[in-house]
Parts: sequence; C-alpha cells; structure tokens
Amino acid sequence: MGPTFLPRLVNGPFDDPALFIPLRNEKRALLFDLGDITALASREVLKLSHIFVTHTHVDHFIGFDRVLRLLLGRDKDLYLYGPRGFLDNLAGKLAGYCWNLVENYENRFTLHAVELHPDRAFFCSYPCHKRFVAEGGIREIPFDGVVLDEASLCIRAIHLDHGIPVLAFRLDERFHINIVKTVLEEMGLAPGPWLNRFKKMLYEGADSDATIEIPATAPGAPPRRLSVGALKSRIVRISPGQRLAYVADAAGTPDNREKIEAFCRDVDHLFVEAAFSDRHRDVALQKLHLTARQAGELARACRVKQYSLFHYSPRYSDCPEILEEEAARAFLNE
Repeated sequence: MGPTFLPRLVNGPFDDPALFIPLRNEKRALLFDLGDITALASREVLKLSHIFVTHTHVDHFIGFDRVLRLLLGRDKDLYLYGPRGFLDNLAGKLAGYCWNLVENYENRFTLHAVELHPDRAFFCSYPCHKRFVAEGGIREIPFDGVVLDEASLCIRAIHLDHGIPVLAFRLDERFHINIVKTVLEEMGLAPGPWLNRFKKMLYEGADSDATIEIPATAPGAPPRRLSVGALKSRIVRISPGQRLAYVADAAGTPDNREKIEAFCRDVDHLFVEAAFSDRHRDVALQKLHLTARQAGELARACRVKQYSLFHYSPRYSDCPEILEEEAARAFLNE
C-alpha cells in the first residue's frame, strides 16, 4: 500500500502558501496555512477536519472565507489552530458578516479554534446555529508542543519569530501499516472498510485476542471473525511512519534556525519557504524571511530525504531557477 499522507502545495511557489494533505483511505484531509485556496476543489475543502495556520497575515489566512462558505449548512466540526491573537482574528472574521438566517439550517456546523502560546493554549467553540457567538467562553488548556494527538499520527508546533510569533508544524505518523494483498487473497479476504477498522485497532494497541468481523466474499455466506493477532502475523508488515514538516515566514536568525534544525530533524519531507536569494539576504533579514540558501542549509542540517520550496518573492518571477539552484547547492554542501 502507498503512503498515508499525500501532501501537495496548493499553489505555485509565487502564490499564497497552503499545504493540502489528504489521508489515504480516510475521507478527510489536513491543511497547513490558509492562503488563497481556490485551486482546491470543493470536494477537497469539504474533507478538511483540521487547519493549522502559521500566522494571520492576509496571504496565510484569506482562504478562511471560502472554507466558511462551503461548510455552512453542513454537519461538520472543523478545528483550527493558530498563534497568539488567533482567536481575536477569527472572531473578527466571523463578525464581518450578518448571520440572521443561520437558525434555519437543520445541520449543525461548529468551528473549534485553538490559540497556541509557548506555555499554554486557549480554546473556544463557535456554533453556526448560534450565529458563531463563542459558546462557553474562552477556556485555557495545557500546551506542551503537541497540537493534535491521535492513534495514528501526532502534530507538534513550535514558535518562531517573524516580527510576530509564527508557528511551524511537524506531522509524524506513528508507524505505517502495509497490507500484504497477496496473503489477503490467499486467505480469501476481500479489501473493504473492515481494513480501516483493523488498522485503527492496531494503532490503538488492541489486544491480540480481540476479534474483527470480516464480510464474506461469497453471496449468502456468513461473515468471518478473526483475531487481531492472527491477522497481524499474516497480512501486516510494519514500517516507519511518514514524517513531514512545514516552515513558512521565519526570519533567518540564528535562534530561528537553531529551533528549526532541532524541530525538523530527520523528517522525510520538509516544506520550507525560500523567499529571497542569498544575494539579497539583507532584504530577507529586513523582511524577516529565509533565503533559498538558508532553506537548503536547513534541509541539509535536518537530514531530510526531500524538501520543497515555496513562497518566492515576486522579484524572481522571471528567474525562479536562481532560488532552486541556490537551495540545491546549499543542500549538497557545494
């Protein structure tokens, strides 16, 4: 089976940042940053369960309106995460519209927002049917760097400096479950939703003696029940999980670079901004962005298997290869 995470940058390197990550065999997706997302199909936006925003500069947050419009009137819980000031920014967005008709919706759509600080977080829910008025007020909750902790994956965040606090994110799959299809066929088992239930049991550490019901392949035949342990020993191969990191809009200061190196160490794929060429590093420092050379150096220092650059300054619209070549030379230590 292929990878669990299928990440892709929504836009080209000169356009707004947004990293879309559908989860294989799940009807949901994650999004890192929320710039212009018109390139995403509506069906893709509807799959979003969690959105992680580095900061609320317009090119990282303007896509919120499209998400909101598509989800109105649907049964949906959407979770959003952002840095200091995020709840005020979100409330301001919601207050910009009139909501006098939302009581007519039969479905229930709720936004759940978390504002992350280095040592704590603030959580608030905004139900659509209550005109997105904060329900229950803002609650303080613990934060130790772990943003989302699920059976199969974990997302962490750190704070970086961009003149304001911004977030960088890391996504780790705990381990990868490979189903051996040839053995599945030998056992007379057909793929289906039961495999997702089985994987969930493995991620949750189910007892080997626990059983799972598997639909019969022959019409009219009764379903089979097999133990988790028996299935795991026959049809499963465990391999290391995927590891991704996303870094956008961070000044190339020693402190930021040290944090990024430690945070992104050994990821498989690093998505990192490369706003300016090193020949314009003074401009990059003034505007609090990374250069392509710094991006390549970070990728090398983090020992990544692959990196993708994005968020280029428009000044290189006629020569993007300058940034690509500069990062490549730094990555190869040339």
